[in-house]
Amino acid sequence: MSETIYPPESVYNCIPEEQEEIKNPPRYVSKHKPAVVLEYNLNKNAKKTMGPPKLEPPSPDKYLKKHSKQLEPPRKSEDVPKIYACGVRKPPVPGRTDRPLMGIQTQRDFLQSTSLVPKKPKASCVDTKKGDKQYLENSGLVPKYILKKGYGEVPAYLRQRTEAEQKAQEEYERFVREQNVMPQLSDEEQLAAIEGLKKKWDELHHEYQGLPLIIDTLSKKTRKIRLEEQMSQLQKDISFLERFKTIYIHKN
Repeated sequence: MSETIYPPESVYNCIPEEQEEIKNPPRYVSKHKPAVVLEYNLNKNAKKTMGPPKLEPPSPDKYLKKHSKQLEPPRKSEDVPKIYACGVRKPPVPGRTDRPLMGIQTQRDFLQSTSLVPKKPKASCVDTKKGDKQYLENSGLVPKYILKKGYGEVPAYLRQRTEAEQKAQEEYERFVREQNVMPQLSDEEQLAAIEGLKKKWDELHHEYQGLPLIIDTLSKKTRKIRLEEQMSQLQKDISFLERFKTIYIHKN
């Protein structure tokens, strides 16, 4: 059985439908196009790629020769004086028949000069079996930096920063005391409060550990949720007191 479903027959289906023609919108043409074309034609040079109209043809005698385009070194002129590296021209080499000057002696005492200024070798160490050595000064094997004058001292900028922080803290505390807005919690009271909160948390934790493994009633679930909320709140209070050193108590 065919599954094709045909629409109900009607006389109006025999009337041919008019097909609408799809018209494309007119092509966009810039309003500046005539001016651009005119400017392009004005700036265009006539016969630009063909060369000038009157050009003499090359002579057949002037053909391309070998090494004709290589740069030639400048020719040496005899009038240019010679420049020597030392500034003064050295004397010529003596001939084979020339006799050397005899009887010239120096007044320098080589033994005395070498004994007065002895050359002290730098300290070094051999670190390979092939005899390779390195100087001990920058090798890190000798104490170099710990012998400096300011070694181990706190830098000046750190001392200035610490003093500025202490001064700002003292001014703030003095301002608070003058205004008498809120009393400040002392260190002993802060430690006592932290110890009390920790003790309370231990008691709740001990009670939480005593809960049964199977929690099947509503009362057990409510008790467990209450203990977890109290323990989490105590942990937040303890972390808050341990984080800040200065704590003020509101009068109300």
